Amino acid sequence: MPLPHRSPAGGRCAPRAADAAVAGAVLLVVAVWTLVSARSASEPPVRTALGWALIMVGCGALYVRRRQPVAVSVVTLLACVVYYPLSAQDGPLMIAFALALYTTAAEGRFAAAVALAAVTLLAVGLGEIRQQPGHRQIDDTSLVMLAGWLISLVAVGRAQRTRSAYLHEVEQRALAAEREQEARARQSATEERLRIAREVHDVLGHSISLINVQSGAALHRLGKGPAPEAGLATATEALQAVRSTSKDALRELRATLGVLRRAGEPTPTTPSSSGLALLGDLAARARSAGLDVRTETTGTAVSLPPPVDLAAYRIVQESLTNVTRHAGARTVRIILDWEAGAVRLRIADDGGGAPEDRPLGSGVRGMAERARALGGELTAGNGEDGGFLVDARLPFPDRPAATAPPSPAAREVAAPAAVRAHGTTDPAVHEHGTTDPTASEGDAAEPAASPSDAAERDPR
Repeated sequence: MPLPHRSPAGGRCAPRAADAAVAGAVLLVVAVWTLVSARSASEPPVRTALGWALIMVGCGALYVRRRQPVAVSVVTLLACVVYYPLSAQDGPLMIAFALALYTTAAEGRFAAAVALAAVTLLAVGLGEIRQQPGHRQIDDTSLVMLAGWLISLVAVGRAQRTRSAYLHEVEQRALAAEREQEARARQSATEERLRIAREVHDVLGHSISLINVQSGAALHRLGKGPAPEAGLATATEALQAVRSTSKDALRELRATLGVLRRAGEPTPTTPSSSGLALLGDLAARARSAGLDVRTETTGTAVSLPPPVDLAAYRIVQESLTNVTRHAGARTVRIILDWEAGAVRLRIADDGGGAPEDRPLGSGVRGMAERARALGGELTAGNGEDGGFLVDARLPFPDRPAATAPPSPAAREVAAPAAVRAHGTTDPAVHEHGTTDPTASEGDAAEPAASPSDAAERDPR
């Protein structure tokens, strides 16, 4: 395969223009030399015309030397074989053959170049050996010099071919590295966008679901026509819950989107903390959704690295959102098991479970990706005693464990198993139920979610 031709400055040049220039330069040199030699040698006009015709053929063939290197070498060699015995002027037509031979080796036809050089040397040697003593045109020293000259041409052409191939390979590697770098940059940007989208989905999916359930429960109670005082109390309670939930959603959304700010750009507010430290607040906001959330803990709570802490919180949040919108459950158990170098989360509900013939939604896959990104694992499916179970194990680096300072999460986790809260989760995580539990304990049972409610699930 021919390599791309380059100008000395490194830029690409037109191959045909370069070949035409080389052929014209060689023709000019040979013609001037022949005219100078013609002053001291005379010959019949026919031989002179034939000699000039051979010069034109030999030099003109150089125009296609890169496209047909072997053919051009053969043509120039035959032109020399006919020209030198015929013409008495002995012009330097051999330059055309030398350049053609070099081009043959430089274009990768090394075997053909060696064969042409060997044939040339043998033909000249045999021709001189057959001459009568005293009539030789080339002596032994000149034959040795001719052999060295031919070998040098082939060797230089081969070296040029190797150099061109090396430069071509370096160029291709540089282009490949540049493409790989661009691909990695695009992949990193895509992964970052997916991470931000997942965070925004977790925040909005949870909070909007809570607001929807809280407002739906209030409307359901008001639809029963209670006394004005009771109706006002119900509306006030629902509006307070909606205000609290929306406030928390805005705070988390602001903190999540803060990563999109340019470096050094001041933030309008301090990013809020996130993680298991907010588990108590998550349970408190969930109470108004109608779920009976019970938290349990085993082992000693430790301070988690921020990525692990956030992932644990998001998994609980997603699971509660799913239960609220799709499970038709009344009770949810959140179990935190602190192991050596890992924390295990189990979220189980007493709902109807997921249909066996329906694949889990993208929300479960998102939670599993969070766990795998940290070297952990997550499984989700129907529990042995009914309902749906999310089981996640998140490892964290071994380090001197410091007992976590008292926090709302610690107090919530350490509370007795009878502590009750209400929570929600992502509509796309697992779709296994059609009932929206909107009534708190003591209220009348709420009607099942309508098909339009089910259609509002996260399209992801």
